Parts: sequence; C-alpha cells; structure tokens
Amino acid sequence: MPSRCLYMVLVCFAASLSLADRPNILFIMTDDQAPWAVGAFDGPTHADTPHLNRLFEQGTYLPNTFVVTPVCSPSRAALATSRYGSEVGITDWLHPKTEANHGLAPQTTTWYEVLQNAGYHTGLVGKWHLGLLDQFHPTRTGFDYFMGHRGGGWSPSNPTLEKNGADQKFEGLTTDILSDHAITFLKDRPADNPFLLVLHYRAPHARWLPVASEDWAPFENLKPTLPHPNYEGLDVPRVEKMTREYLASVRGVDRNVGRIMKTLETQGLTDNTVVVFTSDHGYNMGHNGIWHKGNGHWILKKNALPPAMDNIPRGQRPNMYDTSLKVPTAVCWPGVTTPGTVIRSSVTQLDWFPTMVAIAEADVPTDTVVRGRNLAPLLKGMATDWNDDVFTQYSTKHQSTTHMRCIRTPEWKLVRDFLNPDRDELFNLKTDPGETTNVINNASNKTIVRQLHTRILNHMRTIDDSVPNITR
Repeated sequence: MPSRCLYMVLVCFAASLSLADRPNILFIMTDDQAPWAVGAFDGPTHADTPHLNRLFEQGTYLPNTFVVTPVCSPSRAALATSRYGSEVGITDWLHPKTEANHGLAPQTTTWYEVLQNAGYHTGLVGKWHLGLLDQFHPTRTGFDYFMGHRGGGWSPSNPTLEKNGADQKFEGLTTDILSDHAITFLKDRPADNPFLLVLHYRAPHARWLPVASEDWAPFENLKPTLPHPNYEGLDVPRVEKMTREYLASVRGVDRNVGRIMKTLETQGLTDNTVVVFTSDHGYNMGHNGIWHKGNGHWILKKNALPPAMDNIPRGQRPNMYDTSLKVPTAVCWPGVTTPGTVIRSSVTQLDWFPTMVAIAEADVPTDTVVRGRNLAPLLKGMATDWNDDVFTQYSTKHQSTTHMRCIRTPEWKLVRDFLNPDRDELFNLKTDPGETTNVINNASNKTIVRQLHTRILNHMRTIDDSVPNITR
C-alpha cells in the first residue's frame, strides 16, 4: 500500500509539472479592425500603432488571415467552435431586440472549454455577442472569469459592463477600463495553473469618439490618402472625417496593448506566453465607395446612391470584399515563431481552435467536428501542400436580405448571392487586387466561373449549408 501511495504522489507530481510547463495564452481580438489599420501593414496606411508594430515584428505576421463571415456574431462563433455560422445557427449579428433569446448553444464545444478542462485558468474580458441569456453566459462556455458585455455594442466611454455577475457603471474610456481588468486578471491569476486570457476589445467599432487626447493628436489635422478617391459620387469629406476618428480609436487599442505587454514583462510571463492579436473581421473606409464591413453601407453623396433592389434597401451594400474578410494577425510563440517572419499562406479563424488546443497540449474531444487546421506546422515552417483556398458565407437578414457564398483562390474570387443573382461577382485578384471590376460576364471567364461555382456547392454540401431555392 505505501508503494501505491508513493506511485500516486509521483503521478500527481508529474502531472502538475506537465501542467506548469504548458504555455500561457493571451488572445487579443479587436472589433472591426481592418488589415490596413495597423502600422505593420504591408501596404499604404496612416495607422499609428507602435506597440502593435512591435508585436508584429517580434512574432509572425499572417497577412492573409480571413474570417469566414464578415460580421460580429457568426465570426465569433466560428472562432470559438471552428464551425461555420450556418452550422451553429448564427448567420448574422445577434440583434438584441429581435433575437434576445438566441445564442451559441451551451452544448457546443469551444476551445475555451477544452483548455479549461485541460487545467487552464480561463478568463474573458470584453465583448461576447454570442447570447444575452444566462444559458449562453461565457462562464457556461469555458470561462472561469468574465468581465465585459454580453451584447454587441456599447459606449466607448462611461460604459455599463458586467462584473461579478452584475451590471455596473464604470467611469472612463471603455478600452482603458477593459485593459485595467485584463491586467488585474494577469496579476491575480493562480500561480500553479497556466492561463488563457481572451481579451475582446470593443474598439475600433463605431462610434469611435471620445478617445484620449494623446490618441486623437496624431490624426486631428490628418488629411488621409483615400483608397479609391475617384469613386463616382464618393463623399470625400465624410470619409476623411471618419478615417481620422477610426484611426484614433485604433490608437487607443494600441496604447492599451502596450500596457498589457508591459504587464506580461513585469510579471515575468513574456517567455512562456503565446500572444495572438487579430480582429473579428475587416473594415471598409471608402473602399469601393462603401464603409463598414460585410453588411456595408454606401458612403456616397445622396444623388449618387444606387437605387434599392428587392432585398437591398437604398444605401446598403452587402459584400465579400477582401477588406471585409481579411484581418490583421500576428502570433508570438516564444521558442517557436521567428521574429520578423511573414507567412503569406491563407488561414482563417476556424484554425484557432485546433491551433490553441495544440499549443496547450490538450486533446480535442473525439465527437467534436473541427473545420479548421492546426497552424503549428505552418508557424514552425514545417507545413507542406498548404491549401490557400478560402470558403466564406454570409446570409444577411437585418439591413438587407442575401445568401452570399464565396470561394477565394490566390487568383480568383467568385461571390454568389443565391437570393439576388444579379449581384454575383467575379474578381481577378492577380490583376485587380482592389476588386474594383466585376468580370463575371466576360465570355472568356465562363469556364472559371463554372469551376468555382461547383466548388462553392461542394463546400456547402460538406457543411450541410442549405440555402433556399438554389436553382443554379
């Protein structure tokens, strides 16, 4: 009997050592941050983000990171579950008035739960937007701790946020307040467990102001260079004003990411913490005459607005542009990622589930469907035969009604709107990376359209993505 007791002690001791050796994970996700809204962007940008630049330079930059639905709730559901929004019943942003009883089903497995079950101390600070009711609460979906907002939008200053299970009024800038509580989580964490901190900023989601004076100063007198300044009817003064405000909000995020990274350093956590920075979808600011994301709005003078369509009100421009689908992404994995590395392979937020589970040395439950790919081999420079094609979906149902499905290869992008076929688009990404010219009606492109259309249908069948009245 004593030998058996000694054996059990040794097993428990070995398990505790194994747990203690696992890396911590800090997963930072902003809201509505475009790929061009980081100073490290490999293209034109006015962003002033020295702390994010440092993070991108110290880790691996993934400039071809895509979301699979370019709007908040289904994007966040895909991140959490590695499933498409249509698979978990969340296909558009959850409206607090018309969908107050809807959310991510608690029996759905998330990677937050997998890490929690593997011994991680887990916390979410910030935006949830996957259900307002208690049954959808973050603490029922893998988090030991939650401080933030269950819904999708709230004020950039003096917000009402949930803490310790109750709503409280806070004074100050929301980005600063969320960072304060993230820092507290890092300082108060249990010493004998690795941690997962998911930090979901609200910024730079509109409305953007107020911001701290130091974040406004670089942009107060900026006359930004616009992406498509000659777009017919573009409301240039409005785009310039919104660009200044948006970039000031981004700078508030940057300043606070600097605070978070400093806390990791002072707590002695830098060398054993994987840091991921990304966003829930991209953003347009005058690109192709619109602003916003996948449920875009025209930003044109009133007399230049296109007429309404049967399912598309005047002023709306649902889209699958790369500026809506792409997000700025960096991964710092001490001892694995090489500082300054740029990996241009296409990845999606479906990939975070298997990647985070692999980093945590945990196991995906055998009955869990995972659509994404483990990025560890890619980050280690060991991936071969990587498929760069991306399938995306978005059925809008609030401002407009669509059934958009998209297949994107490194050369071509085909967007089908199965409800509004007059809106179908084909872009040659090699010759037209800004997606300014729809070439779907060019006779020379009939073969590629047919091939890509077949691939869209195959993807839809694979995930049981049923769209009413598909006749094409």
